[in-house]
Amino acid sequence: MTYAVEARALSRRFGAVEAVREVSFTVAPGEVFGLVGPDGAGKTTTLRMLCGLLDPDQGEAIVAGYKPASQGDEVKDAIGYMAQKFGLYGDLTVEENMDFYADLFGITGQLRVDLKARLLKMTRMQPFRSRPAAKLSGGMKQKLSLMCTLLHKPRILFLDEPTNGVDPVSRRDFWLILEELVRDGLTVVVTTAYLDEAERCNRVALMHQGRIIVSGTPAELKANLPEKCYAVRGENLRALKQELASRQGVASVELSGAALHLLLRPKASIFEVTAGLEVEAERITPELEDILIAEIHRLAA
Repeated sequence: MTYAVEARALSRRFGAVEAVREVSFTVAPGEVFGLVGPDGAGKTTTLRMLCGLLDPDQGEAIVAGYKPASQGDEVKDAIGYMAQKFGLYGDLTVEENMDFYADLFGITGQLRVDLKARLLKMTRMQPFRSRPAAKLSGGMKQKLSLMCTLLHKPRILFLDEPTNGVDPVSRRDFWLILEELVRDGLTVVVTTAYLDEAERCNRVALMHQGRIIVSGTPAELKANLPEKCYAVRGENLRALKQELASRQGVASVELSGAALHLLLRPKASIFEVTAGLEVEAERITPELEDILIAEIHRLAA
């Protein structure tokens, strides 16, 4: 199979800090692949190496059939990269920002007209085409950044935490736009700290301290988790959490809304673990957050 993206044991240091440690994965054409983890996990550094913005200390990347470290121009023609802080010009309107980036990409004539019209329609930004970028909401700025990134019709789109700090409705709209782009054949590699966004990816790699600790489809990761997951409800959840954390057989216990998510080691019994406590315990399918917590605890053990 010819992959759209290959990361082969990528590593990168910044002084004494090992930001990325032997990260390897592949992305198939037309796939949405998520690099998922908290701040400092190594997601952005990995993305920048794939885009040719940073050279790896070890390992190599293959993007659209090219090596970013030595074939940067070919890679730039094939990809779109949307950084966390995309370079919009606040005193220019939506359309003027698009025209500026079209000039940079050499997009002219009827092709420019058609691309702008399609992107404005897809993002529902036509009514705001004459509004200065500085006066757009956070969600609208993200849509404008995406439109500017897509003007040269890239084959692969790299997005670095594209919805960070954006309201939930705008986050949902942004992902609906991505899903439409993927249906048209675009490949997407996205970094995110939002576990609900990770659920929208075809496959994910959960990262921690520069490493990929587990990867696969969200469904595979949930089905293959060795620990049993329970939602536990009772009075005074904080005190209950401390008590459960001290009991044998508990892998982890964390607050999750109005309940605790309790992970039990494979041979542990929920009846023994909750003995003597006035609680309700329900076996549930683990969430990606539960999987990330379980794998981090496993590394620390």
